[in-house]
Amino acid sequence: MSGGRSVLFSAAADSYELAVREIRGEFGRDVRIQRVGAELGRVDGPPGLTVEAFAAACDAGRIMFVRHLTVEIASFEELPPEYELAEVVLGELPEYPKALAVQAWTDAAGTGGSYYHRLEEALTGRGVAVTRSGQEYVVSCFAGRKAVLLGLNRLADSLSDWPGGRMRLARGDERVSRSEFKLEEAIATFGLELPRGGKAVDLGASPGGWTRILRQHGQEVWSVDPGSLDPRLRGDRRIHHEPTTAGRFFAANRVRFDVAVNDMRMDQVTSARMMLDAAAHLRRGGLAIVTLKGGGKNPLDGARRGIDILREQYDVLHARQLHHNRNEITVVARQRSRE
Repeated sequence: MSGGRSVLFSAAADSYELAVREIRGEFGRDVRIQRVGAELGRVDGPPGLTVEAFAAACDAGRIMFVRHLTVEIASFEELPPEYELAEVVLGELPEYPKALAVQAWTDAAGTGGSYYHRLEEALTGRGVAVTRSGQEYVVSCFAGRKAVLLGLNRLADSLSDWPGGRMRLARGDERVSRSEFKLEEAIATFGLELPRGGKAVDLGASPGGWTRILRQHGQEVWSVDPGSLDPRLRGDRRIHHEPTTAGRFFAANRVRFDVAVNDMRMDQVTSARMMLDAAAHLRRGGLAIVTLKGGGKNPLDGARRGIDILREQYDVLHARQLHHNRNEITVVARQRSRE
């Protein structure tokens, strides 16, 4: 869709330079990249650098530190009057839309809500319904220190249906740990469907955040960790706490699992090798979800090494630093069917 227009990409502020390294590795050293916000960059480059090609590289895991994309259609010192604002957006679309998603965010402390409402009023005044997500096309509005940038992109090429990829999840009293957000975001972002009534193993489960999310998705869960589970999980008969290490558990295990997850605090290579052990206990085509922790001088190279190890027994479906990841990458893979 970019057609010579700049592509705007979002990445965690601490990972911005890693994202730049990946983009240059994918599209060449001559690509032009300008940082326009703490978490936002602008990319211009050769004809092959379209938003579709960019999104495909992210989906394939060749670019892991970018979490949201849009195509820049305008830049203002401040937003223009409503009629002009609507013309800027509607003039970029192939046909008049019934509805558009509008997403606004800012580098400042606010949420960008005032920009959302300005765009909402401009578009609804022209008969276009406005929602915050769930539409074929997404209007993005980023308010930086020096300019307000407008973007437009198909949801299919945006990587995330949240402003700048910043997924916000409710913090209810039922939550066991912050780590739950990471698994929830992965399931939603990548459209994962866990088999109803399936069996899952949660490695390094304590205190049980990922176990709780797996149960919400209909899994019977074997929670492997020498540490205890949250008391609220202990009465669930479809949660089997195995108070041992992963190695000892697999040595004695006879269950075949549909899903294996791992959010353990260990380096990328060790964590990936543990998932190779898990592969032997998965049903054919079973799903694996693992966070490869960062750290070290070259977290990108460490993540690549971990992914290369996973590929010994899995087909890697997705690899991305999601909003709720810190210094880590979430990898989704499917066990490769044995010949």
